[in-house]
Amino acid sequence: MQLFAFLIDGLLIGFVYGIAAMGMTLIWGVMNVINLAHGPIIALGCFGVYLLATQLGLHPYLALLIVAPLGLVAGMLFYRLAIQRVIDAPRLSSLLATFAINMIVIGLGTAAFSTNPRALDVQLGSLSFGPVTILGTRLVAALASIATAAGLYWFLYHTRPGKYVRAVTNNRAAAELVGIPSQQVLALSFGLGCMLAAVSGALIATFFPFTILSGDVYQQKSFVIGVMGGLGHPLGALLGGLILGMMEGLLPAFLPTTWVPVFEFVLFVIILLVRPAGLFGGKK
Repeated sequence: MQLFAFLIDGLLIGFVYGIAAMGMTLIWGVMNVINLAHGPIIALGCFGVYLLATQLGLHPYLALLIVAPLGLVAGMLFYRLAIQRVIDAPRLSSLLATFAINMIVIGLGTAAFSTNPRALDVQLGSLSFGPVTILGTRLVAALASIATAAGLYWFLYHTRPGKYVRAVTNNRAAAELVGIPSQQVLALSFGLGCMLAAVSGALIATFFPFTILSGDVYQQKSFVIGVMGGLGHPLGALLGGLILGMMEGLLPAFLPTTWVPVFEFVLFVIILLVRPAGLFGGKK
């Protein structure tokens, strides 16, 4: 029964990991850009909700509603300033552009916030089902992640801008021929990916300590999940997040926690070798 408790806890966290990975895989699917600034944006999401809660007195979950659009705007700004100029250049150019954003954000963040750990004290109680106890913060984060994923799905399939995003993903040149403004769509797509990263960071801040460098860990997890679910496959990223969450929940019951990342990256390599398109079929 203790294993079941670990499994449930891992699954709840896995939803948040899935949202983080959805942001990375959305950008890859639309733009063929690997966003190396993904981790710092997650960290900015953590600090965004932290500052709004501690400086302005907002409830962290209310602050999340402000962090989300700020992440969208920041992502679109990053695209306009750095990515747009190299979007049609060799892939290494966009990789270096996002790495430059990574270093700038970490540098400015370290100067502003130092690298001392911060934490939010969010108390939502817990639910008990026999010997299984579910923390309220984990449950709310999972529900918020599900709502975010559902909102993204609705946006992509039931709104005009969302249909533009899917059209540019399928064939950018053909989309431009029928009048779709591809540069605006690409900026929106990068903004959406950053928004998902910021939302995941805001949720992570409600139950884990963080620093400006913490995003690197979640960026690595997003890579693993993205490859597992299939880069360019947002739903696969969410399912991959659940698998990774289950691993993180169950493995510490048998092994020291320091071994968990080892197993995660072993799985990463195995999937790359055996099924490069991902377990759930990536975008070709």
